[in-house]
Amino acid sequence: MTDGIALSGLGHSYDGRNWIFRDYDVAIAAGSVFAILGPNGCGKTTLLKCLLGTLHPAAGSVQCKGQIAFVPQIFQVAFDYSVLDMVLMGRAKSISFFSQPVKHDIAEALAALDHLGMADFAERPFGELSGGQRQLVILARALVAKADVIVMDEPTSALDMKNQSLILEWIGRLSGDLGYTVIFTTHNPAQALAAADDVLLMLGKCEYASGRAPDVLCEESLSRLYGVAIRRVPFEHEGETQVTFSPVYGANCYDSPP
Repeated sequence: MTDGIALSGLGHSYDGRNWIFRDYDVAIAAGSVFAILGPNGCGKTTLLKCLLGTLHPAAGSVQCKGQIAFVPQIFQVAFDYSVLDMVLMGRAKSISFFSQPVKHDIAEALAALDHLGMADFAERPFGELSGGQRQLVILARALVAKADVIVMDEPTSALDMKNQSLILEWIGRLSGDLGYTVIFTTHNPAQALAAADDVLLMLGKCEYASGRAPDVLCEESLSRLYGVAIRRVPFEHEGETQVTFSPVYGANCYDSPP
């Protein structure tokens, strides 16, 4: 597995004048779960592209010794591929040009599906699956790519609460049981607190907050991040104190938007 990821003085501007973000110095520990939070338009997608290496940053660098696999948001496919075929696409780098998957590739794909509880769906059309099942299939595709780091773009978006819980559970397993470094973006601070070890709040073009999730996810920072008052709400569940977050709808907006 990778030794971790380091963002050093990272910044990007598409026109050389207007910076989307700048001077980000962030360390992501190997085998940890790292969540990125920010409002729409703050640059989360641009930051992910820099992490993935599909965009060269205008300033600074991303240091990562391992291989990175990407799990996009839920999407539709043009053809009615089977679940197995969708997972086999993750083996593309291991299959020679103009060659077909061999027994080893198929075994790897089936093993990944089995690991995620989706082995019985291998021959099913991908388009017939629920949103949560599709996310697990795309996750299996990332696993067979033999990456060290898995980057997920809003993995729970458009999912119902049960499937959100399922995906968050698997994020924890990928890190805790399998040793992957997992990076994901989210608009939900409660999910970040539940699943992530560390977080990054994209507060502004040249300002951010990063560190342990329980420390960084505070009312003041989140209210500033999203431009609306947010309250941290403790509650009891099965004898343990847990925390969620609630925006205060109908109240005056936070005075200092990002």
